[in-house]
Amino acid sequence: MTLVKDAPRTSTSFVIRSDANTRVTASRDPFYELMRRLFQDERTAIRAERFLEMILEREASGNPIRTNEWHRLLDEFEISRSSFYAMRNKLLGAGMITNKKGVYRASGQFSKDLVDMAKWWWVAVLKRDLGGL
Repeated sequence: MTLVKDAPRTSTSFVIRSDANTRVTASRDPFYELMRRLFQDERTAIRAERFLEMILEREASGNPIRTNEWHRLLDEFEISRSSFYAMRNKLLGAGMITNKKGVYRASGQFSKDLVDMAKWWWVAVLKRDLGGL
């Protein structure tokens, strides 16, 4: 039997918008706008933003969130176990967080993947010099 917490978390979908007015950095709340591109449901986007902020705060304090704290997190977010793990798995799949050695941490993989895609598009498809990016 596969448990929800052991579900695969290899990738996820992310909304990309072409209009310059909808850029994440043009938003009043860029973090929320970023989460809305990952999560269709507004409530889940808000919870994911809170979860990421918690991870960042606890990591900065030297007391990272441990995976065995999931019971407390369910209470904090007032959601079911499956909803928590679905949210967490999207963040893992996007490369925004990692789960190593029983600890959640913020990850740079999301940024690296976006930079890689941008460079490839700029050079391979548009045939432009990388220095102009």
